[in-house]
This record gives sequence, structure tokens and C-alpha cells, in this order.
Amino acid sequence: MPEPSAQADHRLALRVVTLPRDTNPYGTIFGGVVLSWIDQAGFVEASRHGRHRWVTAAMDRVEFVAPVLVGDIVSLLTRTVRTGTTSVTVQVAVDAERRHSGACVRVTGATLTMVAVDAEGRPIPFAGPPTIGAPGEGAP
Repeated sequence: MPEPSAQADHRLALRVVTLPRDTNPYGTIFGGVVLSWIDQAGFVEASRHGRHRWVTAAMDRVEFVAPVLVGDIVSLLTRTVRTGTTSVTVQVAVDAERRHSGACVRVTGATLTMVAVDAEGRPIPFAGPPTIGAPGEGAP
């Protein structure tokens, strides 16, 4: 996994301050909470390619290399690594800034395949016009 400083080609998609409600019995943040953040960050990156319904079709192996602690500021950095007709492949890097020291550590990362879908859940080309918008701004 790349070092936290290797972020030049990634963009910030999500930043979260961790809270006690998200901790497991060991006092660290539940892995499932971090997975949820990865999924959300993947959606943010995919949405940069078109205003559509985006769903997660796949997430590759996620290996936690450091814990996330209560009070950490977690940054999820993304970049698109591949585009298809209906899908994008997004790389997500997860870094934690430690509350007490300010040190930044790489926590984990994942690669997601996000697919643009219509209202019935069928894949659609994402290069076309937006299929979602604010109420009154276009398709539901």
C-alpha cells in the first residue's frame, strides 16, 4: 500500500471525525464503519463522472494495516483508475490523522467498481445526460 504522502494523484472525497459511537469492544473504530466510508467515497468519485444512480458492484480485498482511533480525522482520497461504458473503477486510500500527535498514517485502501444504473437498477452509459437531479431539475 502506498505511503500517506503518496496522494498527489488522489482527490479528497470524504473527511470524517471519528466518534465513540463507532467503536468496537477494543476501543477502535469498527471495520464495517470504515467500509461504509470507503463505499461513500467511491460514490463521490463516481459521481464526478456523471449525475446518475451509482451502485457498488465490487470491492476488492481490504486489509487494515493500522487501527482508526476515536478522535482521528479520517480522510478518504480517491482517483479513477479505469472507465468503461457503464462503470468506473475507483481507488480509495484511507488515512487517519492522529488527534494527539497530528501524525498521518495509512489505514487501508480498496478498489471499487461503481456502476451507473437506471431507476430499475439496469446499467446505463454514464457519459450521457444526468439521470438524477434535485427535485424539479430533471429525472427522478
